Amino acid sequence: MSNTVTSPARRRKINIVQGEHHVANDPDVMLTTILGSCVAACLYDPVAALGGMNHFLLPGDRPGTDLGQGGGAMRYGAYSMELLVNGLLREGAQRHRLRAKLFGGARMLKGLTDVGDANAAFAERFLREEGISVVGGSLRGDRGRRIQFWPTTGRAQQIEFGTGEDAIFNAESRIAPVALPASGSLELF
Repeated sequence: MSNTVTSPARRRKINIVQGEHHVANDPDVMLTTILGSCVAACLYDPVAALGGMNHFLLPGDRPGTDLGQGGGAMRYGAYSMELLVNGLLREGAQRHRLRAKLFGGARMLKGLTDVGDANAAFAERFLREEGISVVGGSLRGDRGRRIQFWPTTGRAQQIEFGTGEDAIFNAESRIAPVALPASGSLELF
């Protein structure tokens, strides 16, 4: 195994937006997303050096929820989680080796239904029922966050936004990754 450092020019950032997921086994790939009340699950198989991330908006775990076959179904956690797990298994991951890190689920708007908490509770319940260990992450709270995830190693970094809804909504409107100050950053291994 080589200890060479990949040049920044070779590194690839893949931005995962609401309703998307991505699976990768390339050590030069870093998956990133911005979360408010949404949740991102970062799953990886440490032996296969393979991982993936999703980003869902709503739990979609209520009886009678129509997940359909259209692109809108990925907004729902039930469908998004199934696609992520199945994508990892198709690429060679083993279910018993999968590890998870969960992020997001913030309460962004006071006084309204706490969608973030519902998303977080759904993700925790789904993984528990699937027998997938949650080994890290950061759920709930009242701040938006940027997540960076290296799928081949399981390394994740969270950068919290300042308080106030404007910061997260402004950040979510940008497709390209934004440079954020180092303060408030937390690296999880």
